[in-house]
Amino acid sequence: MTPPDRYAVYVAPAADSALWRFGSAVLGYDAENGEDVSQLVPAGTNRERFRELTADPRVYGFHATIKAPFRLAPGESEERLKVAFDRFAASRRPFALPRLVPRAIGGRSGQGAFIALVESQPAAPLAALERATVEAFEPFRASLSPADYARRQPQRLTSQQRGYLDRYGYPYVFEEFRFHMTLTNRVPEGEVEEVLAGLSKLYEEMVPAGPTAIDQLALCRQPPRKADGEETPRFRIIARRVFAQP
Repeated sequence: MTPPDRYAVYVAPAADSALWRFGSAVLGYDAENGEDVSQLVPAGTNRERFRELTADPRVYGFHATIKAPFRLAPGESEERLKVAFDRFAASRRPFALPRLVPRAIGGRSGQGAFIALVESQPAAPLAALERATVEAFEPFRASLSPADYARRQPQRLTSQQRGYLDRYGYPYVFEEFRFHMTLTNRVPEGEVEEVLAGLSKLYEEMVPAGPTAIDQLALCRQPPRKADGEETPRFRIIARRVFAQP
């Protein structure tokens, strides 16, 4: 039996912003229209290799996770989810983060690191938005299947992370939440420095200096894989809602 769609609530920059154009071009995919775009290739790598290094984040589109991907709970529907999404966004107020910075994160000895845009310093309004979003959409989330639970490798989590996995279906919420807009897969150690430098240079060239506006959320949907061996379907934005103005 084909599994149901998955949904997620993301921070996704406005589709006409320089930051959105940069992130989508790095991944080679625009989740606003569900289409491939000409991919940027940072200095120090080549087109084929960089395509490989961005395969995983390309599935999700350029974003920061606020409510991690979930399947709908029994009795819920996409229509009801969209209504709740509209109401929630209308209850929030915009704020700004200091300019995001490219960094290597999640490094493991011998395994390399991911490259992402992250906060230069923690921001209380962002933490509050994440907490409120996780709680608000929890009633729509179906419990994890045993297979999905196992994929989170609970044996490798801290006790707090495992508790959050059990309660919210995702281990990195609340105190464990770290805002990041992923640009690559895990890059091998020998390539991290060069790829990071190349992406940092493109970021400086393409995204004007200044704060990053957090003034909207995106509701995204990922259809299921229809057959074994099929390429993983990508998330696409199905609704954007701008926060209420002060």
